[in-house]
Amino acid sequence: MRSLIEEHAKRLKLSWIRENYHAVEAETHEEFLLCLFEREIQQREERKLNLLLSQSCLPDISGKQLEWHGIHMNGNITKEEILQGRFIERKENLILYGGVGVGKTLMAALAGWNCIQKSQKRVRFYTVAQLVNSLLEVNEKGTLGRLFKQIESLDLLILDELGYVPLHKQGAELLFQVINLCYEKRSVIITTNLQFGQWNHVFGDPILTEAFIDRLIHYSHLIVFNRDSFRHKDSLMNR
Repeated sequence: MRSLIEEHAKRLKLSWIRENYHAVEAETHEEFLLCLFEREIQQREERKLNLLLSQSCLPDISGKQLEWHGIHMNGNITKEEILQGRFIERKENLILYGGVGVGKTLMAALAGWNCIQKSQKRVRFYTVAQLVNSLLEVNEKGTLGRLFKQIESLDLLILDELGYVPLHKQGAELLFQVINLCYEKRSVIITTNLQFGQWNHVFGDPILTEAFIDRLIHYSHLIVFNRDSFRHKDSLMNR
């Protein structure tokens, strides 16, 4: 009997039930079934959550807390909307602007982590350099469409460190195609240390730069980090 139950559970892909049904105690058949179903659903949700977190490639933010002093937002978005991912439901973007080490990446990662945990959204984190290198590589291999489909499946794309590395012409054009894919369909968070007027230094083409900014800012909130680097403050040289 046990082998048949395990075989049927395996065919139905009920892995928790197959491995644990014999240890469940209940006073009625209904309670027994309910317990089995609840634990199976719980395990599936946990597996899905862990998979989403793994696929997101978010940086490790465990033990880190975001301090909100010196962070300025426009009046159309709140701290809670950022942390709870409400901007994602509206297909809106966040542009996080400020100097090095002020917490832009932490805010972006925290927003991504929360929307996975709370809403099981699909998130992917790249540095701009990583994404452009990947785009150039798959374009060379003829598999660019596969990466575009992966991006199209996302709810939130996070692009970190725009402005740190100038882009070659082809890389800039491919990155524009990514933003075009996301326009009005999914949310983007970009962290940058450059004002808009300086973005041409990254793209190297004023027309492409203008088109990129136009697509991005149409549904965007600008969040400015007006504070000192926490890395500088924590430096051993300052102790």
